[in-house]
Amino acid sequence: MSTPDLTTTLLSCQSPDPTIRTQAEAALASAEQNNLADFFVALANELAAEGKDLTVRQLAGLHFKNLLVAKDDALQAEKHNKWKALPTEKRAVIKSTVIGAIRSPVQIARHTAAQACAEIATIELPFKEWPEFLTTLMENVTGADNDDGIKISSLECLGFTCERIALSVDAPEIAPDVTDLMLTTIVDGIRADRPDTIRFAAATALRNSLAFTRKNFENENERNMIMKTICEATQSPDAKVRGAAYECISQIAFQYYDKLQNYMQTLFELTFATIRTDEESVALQAIEFWSTLAEEEMELIDMALEYQETGQPVPPEQTCVGYVKAALGLLCPLLMETLTKQDEDADVDDDVWNLSMSGATCLTLVANTVEDDIVTAVMPFVQEHIKSENWRYREAATMAFSSILEGPGAEAIGPYVNQSIPVLLAALSDPNDLVKDTTAWTIGRICDLHVRSIPEETFPTLVNGLAGKLLNETPRVSSQACFGIHNLAAAFSNDNTAETTGSNALSVYMAQLLQTLLQVVDRSDASESNLRICAFEAISVLIQNSAPDVKTVLLQLLPAIIDRLAQSFNMPVLTNEDKEQKEGVQGLLCGLIQVIATKTTKEDIMPHCDLIMTNFLQVLQSKNATCHEEALSACSAIATSLEGDFVKYMGALQPFLMTGLRNFEAYQVCTVAVGLVGDISRAIEGAMQPFCDEIMSALIEALQNSALHRSVKPPVLSSFGDIAMAIGGAYEPYLQLSLMMLLQAAQTQAPDDDEDLIDYVNMLREGILEAYTGIIQGLKDGNRTELLLPYIDAIMSFLEMVAKTRKNDYDNEVLSKAVGLIGDIASSMGMQVKAQINQPYVLQLLQEGHASGDVTIIETANWANSVVGQILAC
Repeated sequence: MSTPDLTTTLLSCQSPDPTIRTQAEAALASAEQNNLADFFVALANELAAEGKDLTVRQLAGLHFKNLLVAKDDALQAEKHNKWKALPTEKRAVIKSTVIGAIRSPVQIARHTAAQACAEIATIELPFKEWPEFLTTLMENVTGADNDDGIKISSLECLGFTCERIALSVDAPEIAPDVTDLMLTTIVDGIRADRPDTIRFAAATALRNSLAFTRKNFENENERNMIMKTICEATQSPDAKVRGAAYECISQIAFQYYDKLQNYMQTLFELTFATIRTDEESVALQAIEFWSTLAEEEMELIDMALEYQETGQPVPPEQTCVGYVKAALGLLCPLLMETLTKQDEDADVDDDVWNLSMSGATCLTLVANTVEDDIVTAVMPFVQEHIKSENWRYREAATMAFSSILEGPGAEAIGPYVNQSIPVLLAALSDPNDLVKDTTAWTIGRICDLHVRSIPEETFPTLVNGLAGKLLNETPRVSSQACFGIHNLAAAFSNDNTAETTGSNALSVYMAQLLQTLLQVVDRSDASESNLRICAFEAISVLIQNSAPDVKTVLLQLLPAIIDRLAQSFNMPVLTNEDKEQKEGVQGLLCGLIQVIATKTTKEDIMPHCDLIMTNFLQVLQSKNATCHEEALSACSAIATSLEGDFVKYMGALQPFLMTGLRNFEAYQVCTVAVGLVGDISRAIEGAMQPFCDEIMSALIEALQNSALHRSVKPPVLSSFGDIAMAIGGAYEPYLQLSLMMLLQAAQTQAPDDDEDLIDYVNMLREGILEAYTGIIQGLKDGNRTELLLPYIDAIMSFLEMVAKTRKNDYDNEVLSKAVGLIGDIASSMGMQVKAQINQPYVLQLLQEGHASGDVTIIETANWANSVVGQILAC
């Protein structure tokens, strides 16, 4: 593409005319495909051309950058590989042109060039390529005659590069000489004698570079120099520089906690002074330092407990020094002072972050770190101010109390919770909305964390007090009241009273609460402060934890919910917001029908099912992934309830089920669809057979799709077992391909140091074991177990691998399923597998099952041992 053509094409990409815009985008894509190297050269020249239209230069630079960037890891790797495949001499020309554009006299051109340069450096620096990159930027920053704008853009480029490399997947570690040069350049820019604009760019770059500077922080002299430079920057007259310096300090607390000791007194003094006296934007960053410190110490305390449980000493670099606890006496008063600096006009629906919010978050983290010690540090402030005449102090005291509810044990905080309920209930009628809002939030937190500390005689007043705030308060306050009811209901999830007596403490309030919450859903302002969603969620949890004696109420509610779902299709849609609200309501209503289905019997719900399924199928015609997820989940509940009678809906449901199974992009929908396959299989059993060709084809496609989120694959494998158990011997046409998929999946292993991958492999193994078990049981029911004989050695090899490489199976889920599979193989195939089960690893798994301490696993192991023993005795 010639230069005039490229200029015109770039400008056409901004055309309001969609036809012109589409043609221009196609022309750029064609240029990329035809000769990528020349296209890069042309874009670089366009970016670097002084005197060109500024918009064109910027568009050229951004398109250059986008040729190297992708959100998806696989696509990102593909773009990087295309760059690496370009001829070396062409790359050299491109790099020289782009890095030269950083010296442009035009700010936007410099800035765009810095972004483009950073993308190239992200690819090349980890592989020790492009040595001129750092030397050029260093000359730009340190050169006495260079314009400040050039220095700023060069530091920006370094910052962008560090940020991008930190996000790169599988990039080699940056060489020490590279990080040394980076740091030297950055620290030169942050010196106290530099202009504030340069210091800000350097401080930002430093924050992004800290991920690579472990070697430098190990060196005391270099560490002292870096810390001195950053601490000096916190005293800059420019607020942006001060804020950026504190961002660096927070990052250092996160990355290099073990190196902080010599600097803590200075950091203590600096942060406290800043929180107390500096402007909000800077004070927020100083608070963030203490929040980060608290999070790090929480993690170190947890790790110390893990070491203690395994009898290992805590490594020195992972020792919690206890900085937060040491600072508690001065830190807590300072944080509580920030709580009184509320912004009463702040809208919680907006992305607002202010001093009081930051202080409350930090106080919550501190409470979780120091646990019981927080109570004596904070409760005097709460008791002094919770009834203050000044609303700011009333709200601050309530927020402080709420912030320390998590962390201390029940013995330390419980008595205060007990005493607080009457005060908080009275405060629900406070004249100030923010006080009411925080009070309702605090009651919700108490219901969630300390429900047993609520006096029994206060329960009716508490329920009625929250219910009284649902209809006539602001959306913020009503939303928090929903949160309180939600948590109060959730507290009954492990309550056995309903099982023994048929009732619980919620029953007497259930009808009124459900009716009132449905009225909340209909409020004209229910879209504000997440009120509608909070109300629906409260209804759902109330139903989930309802006792048998309110089933009549639920059956009266069900037709109303179905009718609401039917009416929702008539909701007017004039804007995107209307569409989102409509689809959101439909998803939530599907969820309510689902929970009602789980609390009622087949006879209760069957008369309503035609109408329910008609509405579900209409919801599935929308293009909203969340709606599909909720509707398919609700179909699972109906299938489970109706059992074999669900088959009448399969013909209409099948196309939507297939769409869900093939929705690889919205993988949550795919997961729910896979779960629905299992539920339907268990419900309709042999009647599933006519639908299996399509379903099995989609499941195989899911396993073969490399872009599908890996979390979907274990349930897909497990579903093979569900289908086989449903259709028995009719599973034969799918046997060979599904077993091949299982054998392939069985080869997946994880390195010892990758906890996430180990957990995934365990989930994968659970899915494989469930699949094998289901297939064996299904073929046994269909008298076709001989079909498994060619595969039995491979299945037993998988069990041997499980026995030898089982790691982090903390709940013994893999062990449980492995022991069960051994029993199923032995009982189904008998003497045909005598040689295969007479192996040490089989005995090992059975012994581990006996020693697990889990009653269910022990019973399974006893049964499996008995069956194996009978075969081996023959």
